[in-house]
Amino acid sequence: MRAWTALTALAFLPALATAVEPTRLEEVVVTATLRDIPLVQLPASATVLDRRTVADAATQHLEELLPQVPSLSWAGASSRPRYFQLRGIGELEQYQGAPNPSVGFLVDEIDFSGIGMVATLFDVEQVEVLRGPQGTRFGANALAGLIKVRTREPLPQPELSAEATFGADAMAGAGVVAGGAAGHGGSAWRLAVQRVASDGFRSNTYLERSDTNARDELTARGRLRLEISDPLRLDLTLLHADLDNGYDAFAIDNSLVTRSDRPGRDSQRSTGAAADLRYAAPSFELRSITAWSQSAIEASFDGDWGNDEDWAGAGPYDFFSRTLRDRDTLSQDLRLSGSAGTATWLAGVYGLRLVEDNAQRDDGLYLTDAFTRTLDSRYQATHAAVYGQVEWPVASTTLLSAGLRLEQRDASYADSDGVRFDPRDRMWGGQLSLSRQLGDAHHAWMSLSRGFKAGGFNIGAAVPPDRAEFGPEYLWSVEGGVRGRWDEAGLSADVSAFYLRRSDQQVATSFQLDPEDPLTFVYLTDNAARGQAFGLEATGTWRPAERWDLSASLSLSLTEYLGYSDGERDLDGREWAHAPSWKYSLAATWRHPAGWMGRADVGGQDAFYFDASHDQRSRPYSLVNLRTGYEAARWSVHLWVHNVLDQRYPVRGFYFGNEPPDFPEKLYVRLGDPRQAGVTARFSFQ
Repeated sequence: MRAWTALTALAFLPALATAVEPTRLEEVVVTATLRDIPLVQLPASATVLDRRTVADAATQHLEELLPQVPSLSWAGASSRPRYFQLRGIGELEQYQGAPNPSVGFLVDEIDFSGIGMVATLFDVEQVEVLRGPQGTRFGANALAGLIKVRTREPLPQPELSAEATFGADAMAGAGVVAGGAAGHGGSAWRLAVQRVASDGFRSNTYLERSDTNARDELTARGRLRLEISDPLRLDLTLLHADLDNGYDAFAIDNSLVTRSDRPGRDSQRSTGAAADLRYAAPSFELRSITAWSQSAIEASFDGDWGNDEDWAGAGPYDFFSRTLRDRDTLSQDLRLSGSAGTATWLAGVYGLRLVEDNAQRDDGLYLTDAFTRTLDSRYQATHAAVYGQVEWPVASTTLLSAGLRLEQRDASYADSDGVRFDPRDRMWGGQLSLSRQLGDAHHAWMSLSRGFKAGGFNIGAAVPPDRAEFGPEYLWSVEGGVRGRWDEAGLSADVSAFYLRRSDQQVATSFQLDPEDPLTFVYLTDNAARGQAFGLEATGTWRPAERWDLSASLSLSLTEYLGYSDGERDLDGREWAHAPSWKYSLAATWRHPAGWMGRADVGGQDAFYFDASHDQRSRPYSLVNLRTGYEAARWSVHLWVHNVLDQRYPVRGFYFGNEPPDFPEKLYVRLGDPRQAGVTARFSFQ
């Protein structure tokens, strides 16, 4: 019912647009593609959330914006979203390492695919989400799509501002932004630093603490733009993010009250840099993007989620797991573009070097059996690719585009148990699209694209040797849609449909080797047979008058495995994990010329399967967020409430035996954040 409400709202927007005098919409430009392009001309499914939407709809992290993006989900196996799913495709966790993500993730031009916790939103310009395989643009790390967080660019005008936030759950944060000219000719610099801390919405009654799941998140970003000469520009980006978060998110009774005696941690400390050099000559442009990042990650947890007192004589019973990950990436992308007659072309070469070390330590005790398991491993992968794209008009209003990417990945894996793999994957992907201009700001488009994803490894002390390695996956996608802007009516709308076909589908599953040992609960990725998905996605925004902004989004989808069995379980025809069949959002923002504002957001999604290894599902849910405040020329104060109705909704679930002495299989869920209220104040000194 909620999904049809959102669809009805989208359908009535054009009819309502003539009711009052509108205001003109600003043009949205997508930068996550090979060329910067206005969103209305993009022949692909995409959502762009601009600076105003980011500021109005979120307080701290990308997690708060995800309900507004059609077909985008996340799996809550970490304190902040690391693992995303687009159209039901994506990882659910990576405790076992082997970083081969299905959804690409960039902060500016720095690659954080598979480790997206760094996506804090302070001083962010816009968030871009490209749905569907990005075989030409990003290759093996973007089978399902690409997410790019673009921070604000430096400007030569002086700027100095500060922000403070206080809220429930002992939330407190502060940030500062400074910037200005760096010499002459438009060169400029910008620095943004923010730190936010909170208790993490859990109360550990056994330890009598409220901070075992706490969040302590520091982000520092610096950007420098050097206008070296008229055709030559250099953009430098530096980033440091230190998310020092606890992890005590699961409770035996699936509540927000935990009783762990050894709470874990879910921390990520990342440092990155990028250099984007452009040389724009009259007949061609040369662009070089060099990016580097280093991340230290800890994922540890209390494996039994309890303490000896809780087991009523069934103990002693105690398990703990800790994995330390150190990841280094270095990438180089070199592009040359130009034109030949009426056609435009682009050619490029790409290289990526990734090294990741994992150190896993598990220990446990049940009755008189104590054990310690260790596994040290190193994973290395080198990606080399060549790609190209050509666009040419086949008629005065019709543009044909073709792209191709050839990529080779050489990887190696070795661990302290003597296991070693040295695979080589040669893959190709690309796209063929046709777009037709229907008016000054209206386009229809259709595309055929092929995406690919490299194989990988299931790293862990308890992984069976015959399931340690899995192969590449390939995906064909047929999509089409209509996108347009009606500036006179203050309206924009985007409707698209897609069909996906997956071969050698990589499926995340899990099982428990020993029913009396929760730390033998193993996360695995296997190659299933095939899979397919159908879907419809729609977004719309309407500015009926100067004081009002309305928006809505909707996605409808049907996903299914084809010819897949997991052990004795026949999953043929079953939906994929974390792939809700509908998702919607509605938002209304009001601003008075005197400075007052108010905003209401409503978003929800259908039930979804937690995993392929069992048939337990979540329940459908909807969340309501509210914001109100006053905005002056140099300062603003906003009151906000997230999850106004205090809904309890799961973001991850596991089904296994964890309670002695009989260890019955049971569904355990991690709940999303409950209701939180707070205040955010900003002041500009310039």
